Amino acid sequence: MKFKKIIARFDADNIELAEEMICHIFFSFNLKGVICEVPIPEPDEGFGTRTLKQPEHSSIIGYLPDTDVSDIMISKIKGRLADLSDMAVHVDVLSESVDEKDWAHAWKAYFNVTRITDKIVVKPEWKDYTPAPGEIVIHIDPGMAFGTGTHPTTFMCLALLEEYVQPGKPLLDVGCGSGILMIGAAKLGAGPMTGIDVDPVAVDITQQNLEKNGIALDGVTLGAVTLDKTPEIQYDLICANIIAQVIVSIMPDIAARLAPDGTAILSGIIEERLPDIYAALDTQNLECVRKISREEWVALVVCRKI
Repeated sequence: MKFKKIIARFDADNIELAEEMICHIFFSFNLKGVICEVPIPEPDEGFGTRTLKQPEHSSIIGYLPDTDVSDIMISKIKGRLADLSDMAVHVDVLSESVDEKDWAHAWKAYFNVTRITDKIVVKPEWKDYTPAPGEIVIHIDPGMAFGTGTHPTTFMCLALLEEYVQPGKPLLDVGCGSGILMIGAAKLGAGPMTGIDVDPVAVDITQQNLEKNGIALDGVTLGAVTLDKTPEIQYDLICANIIAQVIVSIMPDIAARLAPDGTAILSGIIEERLPDIYAALDTQNLECVRKISREEWVALVVCRKI
């Protein structure tokens, strides 16, 4: 299948906020495989392994199926991005045609084995790695979906899952992407799992990656659906690694599905958006009980107010 690769190269006073706004526009047009290429400082020593080459420019990249209406869609995306000039964000948009297999192959030059914690390691299926005794190895092929473990938001979610997964307890992953969080949770002992994503391609890739990791699908429910369209089943652990604006909008649906003593891990949030998240939590009688940061990103552990 042919895709249009859309590159939004940008400059802004607030790079982190611009990154989130551009990502939100890409997601709103259902672009696939959205990638953030933003120059960032090296992490503190011992806090993970740098696996991606540092880009020269700040760019957001996404993929759109190459159809008769692709050029119309790209024109609309350019219009939305041009509106960001009112917020001191300047964006140049480039596009080119690529094959899906070429996109997937491009990852292989940059995606290496990534240590998340002393216990969890993420390994692309084309890399060799011999695990130490007791290590949990997540075998992953992101395909056209988001989620390799190298992005700070995914990194933090996996680290928090190690602490908060309760063996045998049900889990919901909102925006499952490549399925990486569900795989990690399953290998940590989570019980029945549900994963949803608005992108059917992501749901297919999640299933493939679960199978590659030997996760039994009889305890897994997957769907290309929004959270408000799912049954109000209560979960002991909910993960939502999306972006702040979407998390705010679905907070009532998260609250409706969180068990009385349950925990939610919310990520994909930049520091400037925390007041919005906290306000949304408060309206649902939820509160943040823990916050961790990596680079410009924040992940929250959330429970019901006592």
